[in-house]
Amino acid sequence: MQYTHEHREIQNTLKRFIEAEINPHVDEWEAAEIFPAHEVFKKMGNLGLLGLTKPEAFGGAGLDYSYSMAMAEALGHIDCGGIPMAIGVQTDMATPALARFGSDELRAQFLAPAIAGDMVGCIGVSEPGAGSDVAGIKTVARKDGDDYVISGQKMWITNSLQADWMCMLVNTGEGPIHKNKSLVMVPMRENGKLLPGIEVGKKIKKIGMNSSDTGLIYFDEVRVPQRYRIGAEGQGFIYQMQQFQEERLWCAASTLQSLTHCIQWTVEWAQERKLFGSALADQQWVQFKLAELKAEVECLRALTYQACEHYIAGEDVTEWATMAKLKAGRLNRTVPDTCLQFWGGMGFTWENKVSRMYRDGRLASIGGGADEVMLGILSKMMGIAKRPQA
Repeated sequence: MQYTHEHREIQNTLKRFIEAEINPHVDEWEAAEIFPAHEVFKKMGNLGLLGLTKPEAFGGAGLDYSYSMAMAEALGHIDCGGIPMAIGVQTDMATPALARFGSDELRAQFLAPAIAGDMVGCIGVSEPGAGSDVAGIKTVARKDGDDYVISGQKMWITNSLQADWMCMLVNTGEGPIHKNKSLVMVPMRENGKLLPGIEVGKKIKKIGMNSSDTGLIYFDEVRVPQRYRIGAEGQGFIYQMQQFQEERLWCAASTLQSLTHCIQWTVEWAQERKLFGSALADQQWVQFKLAELKAEVECLRALTYQACEHYIAGEDVTEWATMAKLKAGRLNRTVPDTCLQFWGGMGFTWENKVSRMYRDGRLASIGGGADEVMLGILSKMMGIAKRPQA
């Protein structure tokens, strides 16, 4: 995959926006443990950045997925991990199934405002007892006339303290666990206030990704029209697995620029830092380790770009996206950790950019499918692990 002039222009637009509208406020938003999503998203919507790959009929640009990759990579210029993740939820995690399988009514009501930045969305899959085990969710939507009545809990939900709607995976039947689930669009707020039956259990305090709000949300007999279901009933698990392909590709692409920054910051520090009469960068161990990290990041870049090429060609990229997500998670741990060591005591300070990456980057091996889940998927695809019975 090669970025064209058009790709670069989108990245340059986003970089200018980040430098003017986001980075000057990152420290403030990190301390507040939330950022003004509606304000930021509206400005991004005005620039046409929230629907690059979405249908033109609903305000999107109708571009291929390489433009999403270019945008995800450019988000690495943001001086924290939480805000890029929140944007990625809006563009590549909560909206792919809605854009692909949603009715025109649903897309007009939920997708178009999300693309415009008038609504903030979130994706409701994980629960207190079901994170990696997606099929184990307990939230239920029972039928009552033309409505679903939803009861349950959703946890670790990014953007949920501000979201206007949730794309929720729920049990809509009693059949096999991979065939009894549906994706349902659930309105959460009107004029900024939670709708009846929806309650924020708590705002989750995390060790990183601080500017991204994360919530435990309760649903008690929440009534939603059945026409708010995305696609066919019982196909929700399949739709969500397809959504995960884009989420995992996005995750891999979103790490490339930030990891590159982390290494470059450390190179500059090592060249300036004096140690035992010479610069830290004069030590061969430091040189070799930083060179090795750069090679690892470029390997991830090649893997991610290749996965994107397959996806644009219409292929099932489960294996490619899984490998890229796994590698991105690992590098998001090892690169900041190794660089932090070279910063010494300065690396152990809260304000240091590398230490923030160290805290934020740890999530990449957990969220969107833990490393162990990725390894399990790959083992099955390689034929060395048994596939579960349907």
